[in-house]
Amino acid sequence: QLQASGGGLVQAGGSLRLSCAASGFAFDDYAIGWVRQAPGKEREGVSCFSNSDSAQYYADFVKGRFTISSDSAKKTVYLQMNSLKPDDTAVYYCTAAPICEVITRAHYWGQGTLVTVSS
Repeated sequence: QLQASGGGLVQAGGSLRLSCAASGFAFDDYAIGWVRQAPGKEREGVSCFSNSDSAQYYADFVKGRFTISSDSAKKTVYLQMNSLKPDDTAVYYCTAAPICEVITRAHYWGQGTLVTVSS
């Protein structure tokens, strides 16, 4: 089970931190990622943390602005989002998959948290 939180309304240039709390599976054996979906658009992978080797992956459109981290003791992954843009407006889902390459087709999905960036 994945529980996402931290979304909200922020002005362009602002920051938010999303959290994804995991339970019910072997957290350290999974990659935890963030996938977003904007209105009328396809889902897209944003970032991923591979708990097996601590590798981090970012989509080009968030590189340098977003940072993903993982707290194994709390079984929680965080997504620090800085310099937010209106184009970042979307529902953000956390997902869990064996590897980062398949986070958009993951077996486990959280409920989503809405991020709205105003211009």
